[in-house]
Amino acid sequence: MQTGCQGCRSQAHQFDIAMAFQPIVDIQTGRPFAFEALVRGPNGEGAGEVMAQVTPENRYAFDQQCRVAAIEGAVAAGILDTHAKLSINFLPNAVYSPVACIQLTLKTAQNTGFPTERLIFEFTENEEMVDSDHVGTIIDSYRKMGFGTAIDDFGAGHAGLGLLAKFQTDYIKLDMDLIRGLDTSLPRRMIVEGVLRIAQSLGIIVIAEGIETVGEYDALCKMGVRYIQGYLLARPGFKSLPVATLPGGDRQAAVA
Repeated sequence: MQTGCQGCRSQAHQFDIAMAFQPIVDIQTGRPFAFEALVRGPNGEGAGEVMAQVTPENRYAFDQQCRVAAIEGAVAAGILDTHAKLSINFLPNAVYSPVACIQLTLKTAQNTGFPTERLIFEFTENEEMVDSDHVGTIIDSYRKMGFGTAIDDFGAGHAGLGLLAKFQTDYIKLDMDLIRGLDTSLPRRMIVEGVLRIAQSLGIIVIAEGIETVGEYDALCKMGVRYIQGYLLARPGFKSLPVATLPGGDRQAAVA
């Protein structure tokens, strides 16, 4: 007889996945503040190819296996030799019970020796939240457990001010569409500056993602953004923690 929630019953589905890691850099120190785990196929196939296999019936299994692969992969790549956090993307609609669904994550962290206070969970649901109250419960539960939480792709789709008004995470990650051409677009700069003011008032740390040009980097520095991520600094490393390079600066070791 089957027992447990729908998620537990779907756990038997197995995905063949691996992880790539991209640094989120503290530009004040030049060192990685965190590494974001990005799902890949077993031979480095893109995330789109993997995500195409996810359905409502197996998304719980996918979410759980991604968490395990992220922690085990980061530890294998040497993250314990750094002070960096590990940022894991997850599907909030796959979390049936925050306490029950986190148990495998906690067990994996314990088995690998990874400190749970260095975990950040990014909400990656591109569609509108099915139940915003449930998402708020997840955030509150994770905060009590000592995890960090982040709204990913802020400023794109449903991840905007309306979502921020419902619940406040520890971090918001500015979507790359807001960052693209920031140095040459006054409206984009004004929007980003407005978000920065709101985030500061709410005690939320802003991370800018998708930086590809020196102009974008310089504009963000002038605005006071401290944490950035993008191809300009480092591309994701498949099963490895890549070294980040700040424009005009020295090369910084991933183990720093």
